[in-house]
Amino acid sequence: MAEKRALITGISGQDGSYLAELLLEQGYEVVGMVRRSSVDRFDRISHLIDSVRLIQGDLLDIHSLVSVVRDVRPTEVYNLAAQSFVPTSWSQPILTAEFTALGVTRLLEAIRLVDPEIRFYQASSSEMFGKVRETPQTELTPFYPRSPYGVAKAYGHYITVNYRESYGLFAVSGILFNHESPRRGLEFVTRKVTDGVAKIKCGVANELRLGNLDAKRDWGFAGDYVRAMWLMLQQDTPDDYVVATGKTWTVQQLVESAFAAADLDWTRFVKIDEQFMRPAEVDLLVGDPSRAEKDLGWKPAVSFEKMIEMMVTHDIDRISKVAPR
Repeated sequence: MAEKRALITGISGQDGSYLAELLLEQGYEVVGMVRRSSVDRFDRISHLIDSVRLIQGDLLDIHSLVSVVRDVRPTEVYNLAAQSFVPTSWSQPILTAEFTALGVTRLLEAIRLVDPEIRFYQASSSEMFGKVRETPQTELTPFYPRSPYGVAKAYGHYITVNYRESYGLFAVSGILFNHESPRRGLEFVTRKVTDGVAKIKCGVANELRLGNLDAKRDWGFAGDYVRAMWLMLQQDTPDDYVVATGKTWTVQQLVESAFAAADLDWTRFVKIDEQFMRPAEVDLLVGDPSRAEKDLGWKPAVSFEKMIEMMVTHDIDRISKVAPR
């Protein structure tokens, strides 16, 4: 039996797949919690199916969570599952709250009831900062979320702090700034851009429609960020950390990098479309990762430019295989 056993909610997502790879490399037994569905979508972890165990559970159902924790008996739990697409949180605010806010409480309560020695990681988000009070944002920057998603994440963050302080759980939150990869969902702007570039390069599209090109984000590589999650649970004392690159890029700079990686002139193809503007925009997010660097010894290894190039290359390769000749 493996000495360490990790339970990952959201294992089939971008972060879950990279985290599962990392933990397997570290010698963990890895169990992934998945919701029951008539259609299984495990493309991001298809290469890991023989190496991990999948178990059914639901963040909306406390009884199923207690059963999962009791069955798996993990030493570490990583809660990555959420309704995580910000625009959807306006059209489905209550469902977002159920998964992204109350789901955290249910999982913490299951851990408290079954085994309070389990170490717990909560995926917090830079979207909690929203209309930022200071730049760059640190662990002490006040939250001002600007979307139902950000509000739900702030609840999840504070309930994790509350269970740590109330019950002595080793419960931590990583306040992760935007992190991307070739496994990012197509609905997110970075992947929407790299996929759009690939379609134009392969001749199956002739334009890319986007919203606010002036929005600024701190973008890093997801494979780097899951290492910070793991490091947080290896510390002697539980604490929360900002995980970021400390650098900021505009959506326009993202677009320029992606089109340059495909040797294309972005100004010929990009069109601004009002439908992609948010009801309440978050204009600038940039994190200060100095505490994570000092306490965890963590630094990002993959640069923004390298990450975008990696994503464009992946999407061109993917689309060229199915594009009509």
